[in-house]
Amino acid sequence: MTARLRPTDREILGLAIPALGALAIDPLLTLADTAFVARLGTNELAALGVDTAILGFAFFAFNFLAYVLTPLVAKALGSGRPDEARRWVGDAIVLAVGLGVGAAVVVETFTPLFVDLMGAAEGVAGPAISYLRIRVLATPAVLLVTVGHGAFRGHKDTKTPLLVALGVNLLNLVLDPILIFVFGWGLVGAAIATVLAQVIGAIWFLRLLVSRSMAARPEGLAESLPSLLTLGRNGALLTVRTAFLLASFTVAASVATRIGSEEIAAYQLVSQLFLLAALLADSFAVPAQAMSAETSARGDIHKLNALNRRLMAWGLVAGVILMIGVGLGRFGLGWLASDPGVADLAVEAAGIVAIAELVAALVFVADGIFLGLLALGTMVLSTSVGAVVAVALMLGTSLGGSVDGIWWALSAMLLVRGLVFLFGYRPAAETAVRS
Repeated sequence: MTARLRPTDREILGLAIPALGALAIDPLLTLADTAFVARLGTNELAALGVDTAILGFAFFAFNFLAYVLTPLVAKALGSGRPDEARRWVGDAIVLAVGLGVGAAVVVETFTPLFVDLMGAAEGVAGPAISYLRIRVLATPAVLLVTVGHGAFRGHKDTKTPLLVALGVNLLNLVLDPILIFVFGWGLVGAAIATVLAQVIGAIWFLRLLVSRSMAARPEGLAESLPSLLTLGRNGALLTVRTAFLLASFTVAASVATRIGSEEIAAYQLVSQLFLLAALLADSFAVPAQAMSAETSARGDIHKLNALNRRLMAWGLVAGVILMIGVGLGRFGLGWLASDPGVADLAVEAAGIVAIAELVAALVFVADGIFLGLLALGTMVLSTSVGAVVAVALMLGTSLGGSVDGIWWALSAMLLVRGLVFLFGYRPAAETAVRS
């Protein structure tokens, strides 16, 4: 089959398939990690849930280190400036260490406050604080790993990040039962296992970046300040975009909660199915970031448009696969839900999600394209307008009265985002080619 594919298609798949593996490893092995903690007791599992939510927000805010670095490196390489690509990586490493240490100090200082704000019960707060104070020590390592992913993606190498992600997660999986049960350290052992695995991952990536001459030695602050400001400015735009995205799903969960316990349970089941399915589309967004950036740097608008048409074609393929997969797989939600009422609501709402997946896949690939073009303002516009439309529909119309309606509103957000991308593509592409 691959012999009949165009060279561009082979390159897209060659990047997307390992990217899918790297994206899927973390959530799948996190489930196994959670299973070990679950054997310790309800309080320990609840504490892990509280800490995961806190750390999730913290780490998610710094994902721009990968998303911004990828197109910057790819564009420099596409322009024939490898020294510039190395400088971007070197400065991103400095920024990752600085942000990681700063974030660790803040969370370490205010750990009891953060746990209290999460509403942890008395029996949960103690274990949550103990776990978080150890776990947060790995923040610089986590951000260095994020830089490693971005750097290798910029070099159009998704196999190396997959290998590192697999090794780190397997190490964590081996250390968990040893430290939790054999050493008898319980939840603290789970935290230490994760910290050790993430530190190993950071060291692994740094050694690879140095040995392959992919990172320049950081210069003085004055020399590095412009690139640090560029990384920070673009990161701020992505953080704003992420905030709008999270806000729309937070409002959706809140609306479902107000309707009733069955509705929020059904919404939660369907949202997990949606996020799991999104991994396939996201895997095509990864090559979109690197390939669009590299091609735009060569200044040929016709080649850039041809490439992005192929990327969107693969997004359509992914959308059709997801539509069929979710449409059939939604009946498994009825098996997961012990309550028949929750099962019925979830299966019906997932039917709407199956339809929405076709649009979602195209939007997620477009996200990758616009990231590659560094058209982050358009990304913020698409997400903010889409989020406002979704929230208005959920809070101001009858759609907010049912789980089905909530997912129709979220589907409308995806459609609006797609329309903004459609009308914003031409100016974004022309600007990227000229810059």
